[in-house]
Amino acid sequence: MHRPLPPLTALRALEALDRLGSATEVAEEMNLTQSAVSRQLKTLEAQLDAPLFLRDRRALRLTPQAEGFAAVVREALDKLTEGALALRLDPSAGALRLAILPSFGMHWLVPRLPEFARRHPDVTINMTTRLKPFNFASEPFDAAIHFGTRAWAGTQSLPLMDEAVQPLASHDLIPTPVSPQDLTALPLLHIQSRPRAWQHWFETQSVTPPRSPGTSFDQFPTIAQAAAHGLGVALLPDFLSQADRDAGRLVPATPCPPVCLGQYALVWPNDRPVPTALQLFKDWLAEVVDATA
Repeated sequence: MHRPLPPLTALRALEALDRLGSATEVAEEMNLTQSAVSRQLKTLEAQLDAPLFLRDRRALRLTPQAEGFAAVVREALDKLTEGALALRLDPSAGALRLAILPSFGMHWLVPRLPEFARRHPDVTINMTTRLKPFNFASEPFDAAIHFGTRAWAGTQSLPLMDEAVQPLASHDLIPTPVSPQDLTALPLLHIQSRPRAWQHWFETQSVTPPRSPGTSFDQFPTIAQAAAHGLGVALLPDFLSQADRDAGRLVPATPCPPVCLGQYALVWPNDRPVPTALQLFKDWLAEVVDATA
């Protein structure tokens, strides 16, 4: 079915006007004259047969409805740009666009990727950090690494690994392990992506969590360094803290065994066909998981 679309230049002018707020700045960004920008905007308004602008003597402003449309245009232009970049990077369409969690990606996934590359040299994996779930419909990803206890809505998943955590600190701060109750009186370090991790850990020990806030960090390597320097006690995954524990930089803060508070999984949207690159990656990861079970 034929779908009449507004001219791309006119759409770019509308988006730029919404973002920049000035026809003069739009003309500079698009390398056009102001009169050319004005013609593009008038053409767009005529084709859409809807008022897009509030005109006064000082400025050309968008109507509220036009601002909403400009947001849609911006999203579409971003997708076109991302699609063109992906095609340029891998014209054979053998690319996998993967959103990863940085610490899991660095310590668990990346060390295993050379084997995947040897097996599938025609597949390129482009990885970008995302710390929280997102809408696959508006982000340029085929799949993502997810952590948590709840499913990611609208996706299918392949479980990868349970995460065992334990409280760790420097030997100077805690020379000998203390009880979970005694731990409530010590400074606790928090990871921003898991704000309730300490609460859940204390609940597994049947101890009321402390109410006092502690210092928070956005990355596991940073919080591990803070704990190693005596700033407080960090609740760290075993697979991330192994080197620090082996070197004696971090020691267990309690005699309690590690606790599982969540699971890592590969997730992908269930409303579209699975690309060939993703299918190959999924099959390989399933083999990795089976081999390490």
